[in-house]
Amino acid sequence: MSLNLSETLELLRQIGQNPRVSLGQNFLVDGNIVAKSVTLAQIAPGDAVVEIGPGLGTLTVALLEAGAEVYAIELDFKLHAYLQRTLAAQYPERLHLMQGDAMEHPLAGLSERIPFKIVANLPYAISTPWMESLFQHDPLPSRMVMMLQSEAASRYMAAHGSKSFGAISVFVQAAFEQQAGHKVSRGCFHPRPDVDSQLLHLSRRASPVILGTATRAAIRKIFQQRRKQLGALCRGNPALEAWLTQIGEKFGLDPRTRAEAVPVAGWLLLEEHIARM
Repeated sequence: MSLNLSETLELLRQIGQNPRVSLGQNFLVDGNIVAKSVTLAQIAPGDAVVEIGPGLGTLTVALLEAGAEVYAIELDFKLHAYLQRTLAAQYPERLHLMQGDAMEHPLAGLSERIPFKIVANLPYAISTPWMESLFQHDPLPSRMVMMLQSEAASRYMAAHGSKSFGAISVFVQAAFEQQAGHKVSRGCFHPRPDVDSQLLHLSRRASPVILGTATRAAIRKIFQQRRKQLGALCRGNPALEAWLTQIGEKFGLDPRTRAEAVPVAGWLLLEEHIARM
């Protein structure tokens, strides 16, 4: 069920729905991008797939037609009601539809410890905290295809040494590898957003690293003061001081280094020092 612009406008009119900027509602009106999402996610019959923000169900239908069992969460009451009386009724065994906030239910009600994939059209406002919430779950998804604003996608996969490199870059890259994605023009949406988007395509590493809660908190705190030198930030904290000495020896960094200069491998070494303390 690919919907072009005129079909999307008509369906929204029938439902009585105006796109809500507060919820980041930009409806995809390009069937080629829907097909690309399913292809990148390598959906096969029987796959469990978590979808965030199904909206009018365009991507949901494509996932179901590919044979997936879909766990979808929609915050908007009106859109959820529409999906409930249409798609949920049509696919009662394979569509598990939840009304709620993806920040409270990041896996859309999927509770079984089974292999799964994620296909998400993430509002910019929740993209980073939602992504961080994934690292509280085991197992991690085997593959993720996420529609993001280009800026957010760049931050996830930024190289160390760049201004975009931050805590979320470390968390994501420790567990996932970037695969070939797809740029998406703002003209592929209604309403037309002010920025371009990207289908970010991630696959789980063979040996993914999920940093502990205390380590993630320490990394976030350091990056929040990214203009300061690490020597000043680590002073007085035995775990951080020992870590700074180690990365200095291993990567040739000194106490004047700032957070963005430390590669992902360097941040992973912090875990053992915090665990010892």
